[in-house]
Amino acid sequence: MEEEKLHSAADAGSSVYGNDSADSLRPNPAQRRYLNRALAQPGGKLPLFDEDGQHFHPALIRACIGHGWAEPWFGNPLKPDWLICKLTEKGRRALGEAH
Repeated sequence: MEEEKLHSAADAGSSVYGNDSADSLRPNPAQRRYLNRALAQPGGKLPLFDEDGQHFHPALIRACIGHGWAEPWFGNPLKPDWLICKLTEKGRRALGEAH
C-alpha cells in the first residue's frame, strides 16, 4: 500500500514532469486526498502526515505546489526539509472542479 501511495504521489500528468495538458489541471486522487485535508484547517494549512501518521511524499507536495494548488507557508528551522504549505485559492477551485 505504501508503494502505491508513493507512485500515485506525482503522476505523469503532473507539472513536475513538465506536462501542462488539460488533464493536469485537476488533482489526481492522491493529490486530492492531500489537498482536501486543508479545507477544515485554519488558514488552509496542509498536513505533514496522512491519516496513518505517515509523511506525505515530497513529490506529491511539490506537484501540488507546481500546479499552484499549494504554496509554501513558512520554514521550520528545526526541520528545514519539511514542506509546510497552505492551500491556495487555485487549489480550492481545483477541488471544487474535481468531483
